[in-house]
Amino acid sequence: MSFDQNAFLIIFTASLISISCGLLGVFMMLRKMSMTGDAISHAVLPGIVIGFFVSGSQRGLEVVIGAGILGILATLLIDWLKNKAKVQLDASIGITFTLLFAIGIILINMLAYKVDLDQECVLYGEIAYLPIDLWITDAGFSMGPRITYLAVLNLVLVSAFIFLLYKELKLTSFDENFGLVIGLPAGAINLALMSMVSYTTVSSFEAVGAILVVALLVVPPATAFLWTKKLTSLIKLTCGLGIFIALAGYYAAYLVDSSIAGMMVAVGGIIFLGSAAIKGIRPNWAFGTSTPGKPLEI
Repeated sequence: MSFDQNAFLIIFTASLISISCGLLGVFMMLRKMSMTGDAISHAVLPGIVIGFFVSGSQRGLEVVIGAGILGILATLLIDWLKNKAKVQLDASIGITFTLLFAIGIILINMLAYKVDLDQECVLYGEIAYLPIDLWITDAGFSMGPRITYLAVLNLVLVSAFIFLLYKELKLTSFDENFGLVIGLPAGAINLALMSMVSYTTVSSFEAVGAILVVALLVVPPATAFLWTKKLTSLIKLTCGLGIFIALAGYYAAYLVDSSIAGMMVAVGGIIFLGSAAIKGIRPNWAFGTSTPGKPLEI
């Protein structure tokens, strides 16, 4: 592995994925639903398998549709267990993602001889293979790494989603009841957010894996939240951390000859722990606020 055009493509694609996950992760964190992203990233596995089975390809639209449907189903199931069955939220999440993930594993074992899919390619991914996974046109012309195009498209869709629904996401994240009072469809907005998380998960699992997507959804926003209590600053800092994590993760993986995606998450975890330690020592240090314990500003 050397720092050349391939390295640039890997870092660039990883940065796009980190930013996409981080942007969604900010609103997941504000809604205290960060681990719902964990549930969704595991729960989409049956949808991915069924999509593979229907299309016969990991690049089919059926895979995205299947994952989106399962992501929404997971959200509805968690909400039903919490509000109707009166099960605690953490238990609802645990029950949902383990059940759907187990169904996905069973489907993989049943359909493995028909579908080019295994648990590891979904769970872990490998972004180092990005330069050789090319988008080849019908005329035989190479357009470059396919996953990079997916990452660009994903970031465009996520950015457009947040731009168009920023006010609604902001209000329902801070006070869902107030959003309902002024007529916002809080339930529909929540489902839309969960659908975007589902899409981001399935579009990223080949590169960083479904498990590591969870870390990218949680770690950058959580780290940024230690330093700022303003929403706009939180979003900007989360994006900056995503880029730094991709860059530092690649270099660290290069030095120790390890998994790039795994090292990215390890770097993110180290940054979070370091930030937590610094804030514990100097609680008044913050970007965007100087008052410890001050609630997040709209």
